[in-house]
Amino acid sequence: MQLGFVSAILPELSLEEVFSIASEIGYECVEVMCWPVGKAERRYAGVTHIDVAGFDNAKAQEIKNLEEKYGVFVSSLGYYPNPLAPDEEESQKAVAQIRAVIEASAVLGIGKVTTFIGRDWTKSVDDNWPRFLEIWKPLVALAEERNVRIGIENCPMLFSKDEWPGGKNLAISPQIWRRMFADLGSDHIGLNYDPSHPAWMQMDYLAPMREFAARLVHVHAKDVRVDQHKLDQVGVLGHPLEYHSPKLPGLGDVNWGQFFSILTETGYDGPVCVEVEDRAYEGSLEARIASLRQSHTFLRNFIPMTK
Repeated sequence: MQLGFVSAILPELSLEEVFSIASEIGYECVEVMCWPVGKAERRYAGVTHIDVAGFDNAKAQEIKNLEEKYGVFVSSLGYYPNPLAPDEEESQKAVAQIRAVIEASAVLGIGKVTTFIGRDWTKSVDDNWPRFLEIWKPLVALAEERNVRIGIENCPMLFSKDEWPGGKNLAISPQIWRRMFADLGSDHIGLNYDPSHPAWMQMDYLAPMREFAARLVHVHAKDVRVDQHKLDQVGVLGHPLEYHSPKLPGLGDVNWGQFFSILTETGYDGPVCVEVEDRAYEGSLEARIASLRQSHTFLRNFIPMTK
């Protein structure tokens, strides 16, 4: 396995600066954000470290030169919109960008894209399903043509009242993953697995790695703390941020020894990327870089250096 981080936590830096920090700390890879150039609509969104518009071999070579210079590789091209948004314009823009990210990943020779399935949060899973298939079958077909695997993060995107009650990402549970993979019928779509999400949803975060071992495209390392005294006040139907907080690895409820014990037994040997969403470390660029150092120090207990 290779240890990396998600570039969204360093939005003000250039790709070269991100690579420089990764190399200096000791990371081997970076999941690079590829949002369309423009204004962010939520935290950690709208970050563009690689602009995939008009992406060609010349742009790919520039990135490969940076990889060689810093000894850091791109683990995946990441973009996390809502392609099933009920607003048709938003949906179409998201789908077009996902297609562009798939194409860029193929040109770069990475072979990985990480994203969300999306969801109309006002509708049930069943009512979302026909549109899910309509939108995602062509995207998966493109990924097959370009020899790119798509890793879907298992985040429910259900944190605040504008995402209530269903959240903005369908792919949140083993039951849905089984149905999704069966109906899409392709091994080019799998999971960008993050144990923190099932943890706060009161689910087993270890068992899915065994059942879906062949579908592990990419892995996120993020922890979470569920505050029982707050949960006791609002219940599981409260807005989730009322009772849980994303944390750096080692500062929450995930048992990382157990997690990596299972992950290694699955045979997974790909990237594991720290996703920093811990508000305690967001006061400054220096604090965010410090969070990457702290996460690296902790996770090296489980992922030895490969270089």
